[in-house]
Parts: sequence; C-alpha cells; structure tokens
Amino acid sequence: MDADPPQLDDHLEPFRVSVNQILTTVNKLEKQVTEVEQFYESTDNVQGNNSKGGSLAKEKGREKHITGTKKPLQDASHTEASSAKRMQELMRQFSTILRQITQHKWAWPFMDPVDVEGLGLHDYYEIIDKPMDFGTIKSKMEAKDGTGYNNVREIYADVRLIFKNAMKYNNEKNDVHVMAKTLLEKFEEKWLQLLPKVAEEEKRQLEEEAQAQLDIQLALETTYANKAKDISTELCEIDMHLKSLKEMVIQQCRKLSTQEKKMLMSALGKLSLENLYRALDIIAETNPMFQPSSTEDVVLDLDAQSDYTLWRLKAFVKDSLEEQVKVNAGAGINPNDNPDDKKNKKRRDSGDSSGKTNPKRKKLSTL
Repeated sequence: MDADPPQLDDHLEPFRVSVNQILTTVNKLEKQVTEVEQFYESTDNVQGNNSKGGSLAKEKGREKHITGTKKPLQDASHTEASSAKRMQELMRQFSTILRQITQHKWAWPFMDPVDVEGLGLHDYYEIIDKPMDFGTIKSKMEAKDGTGYNNVREIYADVRLIFKNAMKYNNEKNDVHVMAKTLLEKFEEKWLQLLPKVAEEEKRQLEEEAQAQLDIQLALETTYANKAKDISTELCEIDMHLKSLKEMVIQQCRKLSTQEKKMLMSALGKLSLENLYRALDIIAETNPMFQPSSTEDVVLDLDAQSDYTLWRLKAFVKDSLEEQVKVNAGAGINPNDNPDDKKNKKRRDSGDSSGKTNPKRKKLSTL
C-alpha cells in the first residue's frame, strides 16, 4: 500500500520549530536589553549621589550577582574590614578617655539615667529632648546586634550631650551645672588630642570608599558592555537565521492561481487607506521596480510580483481585513462594503467632527 502523501503540516513543522526557537531567543534578549538599559539609566544617578553613608553597601547589595564585579566586591569587603579594625582601635583609645572622665570624683551624677520621678523633676522632659548618661553609652558601645556606634564621633556627640543636658536643666550656680561644665572642659581637652587621628581615618575611609565604588562601577560598565556586545552578536545570528528561513519560504512557495490573484486584488480594494499604503510598501520591499505613485491611480501587475511577495500580501490582507472587521463591527459598518462606496464615504464624512476632508484614496487597477 502506498504511503500517504506528506501533509501541509509536515512541511510547516520545521518552520514552526525554527520560529519558536527564534521567539524564545528574542524574549531572552529583550530581558537582557532591558537590564542593560536600566543599568545605564541608573549610572548617572549612582555617580551623582554625593551621600557616602551606606552607598557602597547599597552598590554591593545591588550588584553582587554580577560575575564581573566579584573581585572588586571582594576587594571592597577587605578594605571595609581593615577600616573597621582601624576604627575599633580609635574606639579603644576613646574608651581610655571615657575611663578617665568617668573615674573623676564629680562623674557620679552622670553615670546612670536621671531619676526623673524620684527627684520630682516634672518638667525634665519638657526641657531635655534626648536624655543621655554614661551607662547608656557603655551599653551601646558593647552592643553586638547592630544598634551600637559606628564611629568615634557618634560616641563623642553623646558624651557632650550628657554634660550639655545637665548644664541646660540646671542653672549656673547649681552644683550639677558646675560639675558638668568642668568635666566637659576636661573631656574636650582630651578629645582634641585624639581628633587628628579621627580626622585622618575619616579622610582615609572616604578615599577608600570612593575608590571601591569606582572599581565596582568600572567592573559593572565592562560587564554590561560585554553583555551588549553579546546581544548584538546574537541579534546578527537571528537576522541570518531569519534570512535563511526567508529563502526556504521562497523556495517552497507555490504559485497563486489566477483565481487567487483576482481574489487578492479584490481584497486589496477593501483595505483601509493606512493598510493599503502598508500593502504597497510590502510590494516595494521586494520589487525595486515598483514605486507607488503619489497620485490617486496605482497600476498594479500581480503577475509581475514574486510568489514570496504575493504570499506576504495575501497573509497581510487577510490579517488586516480581520482587524478591520473588529474595528468596524462596533461602528455598524459592513466590512464587505467597498470603502469607496458613497454611502460609506458619507457615513465617514458625517462622523468627522473636525471639519477636515478625508485624504484621497488611491485607486488600484490591473494591467
């Protein structure tokens, strides 16, 4: 028994597979292009951010998944760890100053939080916005849960706050005011001795963080530049693949019958003005000899067009007319009517409230 002749679907299956592969690749490339675009759009914002606090951590957190930034991020982490050790040494030296101040015979009123209720200081919280004491400072310095101090200046500010609060609440003749003022002066003297080291370390941290951010940014730019290059290469490969498919389609296109050409010509006459121009552009793409005239009349010889062009036209006309059916259905227009029919023209003109006349429609004629 003879085998059944190959079905049309058998011929189309290789094309379906190829088109699906191309669509999958294009979808992937679209996501990559979006990612590259978002990076370059945000680059100016990152470079223009003058805030140093936490900016490096944010950059590291945002881009740690990018392979090209692995080494710069590692270097930044090492630099950050070294900086933290140096700051810990400064805090150790600052602790010596605190110990000297807290061991003074007049330091006892400031060691614990003010007993507002016990001392009957009913207006204390109305005058003092942020109470502070050495016990609270010590707890924050020893905290391991991320609630402690980040640098020496934060501790310095809280120590000054202890004495400033006492001087603000108590008048100048009060013993507590005198004790706070005396201890503040001693504290400031010792702080001035440590301040040059603190300033030097702060400057060094800013320089190191700026360099780390620059290294990460350069690595990111290199990564995304390479990604953009890879995308371009893949797009070229897709373009070549599409050209190959186009050649295969051209080779397998059967010739349209005379009746099919007549039906196509009739269908062209039912296109909207916009779709008609697009149809003429399809012909011009593959037939350099065909130049749509700027006048109303266009002479179209379907027999002079390639099979590939005719099949493209047929597919385009079919889709366009189906779309026109959907658009015209709500307006009560019969899609099978010729768009040049006077009744339809009158309906369109009467529905145009702008007062403008419709552009003249091209008239198609065959040789």
